[in-house]
Amino acid sequence: MTTLDATRPRPALGGFSTEFLALELRRLLRNRRIVSFALILPPVFYLVIALQGSNHTESYGNTRGYAMVTAIIFNSLFNAANGGALVAVERGLGWSRQLRLTPLRPAAYIAIKTIVAMVMPLAVMLSVSLLGALTGARLTAAAWVGSCLLAWACSLVFAAFGLFLGYLLPSESVMPLLGLLLAFLDFAGGLFFTMTGWVGVASKFVPTYGIASMARMPLGVESGGEIAAGAANIVVWGAFFIIGAMVLFRRDTARV
Repeated sequence: MTTLDATRPRPALGGFSTEFLALELRRLLRNRRIVSFALILPPVFYLVIALQGSNHTESYGNTRGYAMVTAIIFNSLFNAANGGALVAVERGLGWSRQLRLTPLRPAAYIAIKTIVAMVMPLAVMLSVSLLGALTGARLTAAAWVGSCLLAWACSLVFAAFGLFLGYLLPSESVMPLLGLLLAFLDFAGGLFFTMTGWVGVASKFVPTYGIASMARMPLGVESGGEIAAGAANIVVWGAFFIIGAMVLFRRDTARV
């Protein structure tokens, strides 16, 4: 058996295929709970934080525009992580055992699942941006486009985070734990409040710090040091979660 496996030609791109990607996208879009969370809850969250208090004019636009960016960051990372963590449910249904019969390599599989997990954050970005435009959020054109695209792109780290947890934990515990972890990381990473002192230093090592710093960079409210720390944060945590997810996927689909 080992000889046959060794002589079998390796699939192109590690088994990555547009057919499998399309199948995964259709499976995601048929999940009404996920789609509803992505399209309904983020705009509600934005309205809750944006319509509180006065709406001040700032150099980048106004405070309602800042609230819109915060809502996009929070909901993008939540939906990305949630989409990635769905692999725990698939594992419980025996999907991992089926993957043993395919030529799919860990890198290709993680790439496909990450792309799929990024679809709902894209929907969040579009829906909250539209609502922001309708409710008086103002940003310069560069800040609006730059912040939205960076929030979406950087949420890739949390898609990998969800995959990592999905392969690390059983399906019955991953979703409750994911919610608690994200709530802690949002506050610890300074997404909602500016951290000072030793707490501010510690927050730079939290995964949410990177996406918050980079997405707010076009607003001009982050210093050069904060932007550099945010970029390093994203690279390090992104690599850790992606490599970790690949290792766990390989272990989960290993032939016994």
